[in-house]
Amino acid sequence: MGAFVETYRVVLADDQPALRQILRKILSGRRQLEVVGEAGDGVTLLHLLRDSDVLPQMVILDISMPNMAGIETARQLRTLFPSIKVLILTVHAESEYVSQAFTAGAAGYLLKHEADTELFRAIRVIRRGGVYRSRRIESAVA
Repeated sequence: MGAFVETYRVVLADDQPALRQILRKILSGRRQLEVVGEAGDGVTLLHLLRDSDVLPQMVILDISMPNMAGIETARQLRTLFPSIKVLILTVHAESEYVSQAFTAGAAGYLLKHEADTELFRAIRVIRRGGVYRSRRIESAVA
């Protein structure tokens, strides 16, 4: 009999419903991952978490969202829910965004076009307590 693996709860925060749907489908294909919520902006995400009985261990968060952008949302998460890890999933490769995201408390930074090859690796590294930068970001900041 195999060892019990705890389910890792994830919330998706992106203003594109189609992308959230795709991510939900991809993540739900892994037994140890469970998408427990979605939000289209930072304000909705914070309300969702405040009203939640069981918090996720990770939020996958876009930078460009209405009402409250991802960087500010990450800051709020660090203050209000310090146990939740944040993985930024974005199109923004500029070093200013990367720097701001990590300063705001993100544990990982992944570009959307790299998600098909790096998403599960990023989640695994962050879940184990590490910090993740996508390959393109790593080479840009090196």
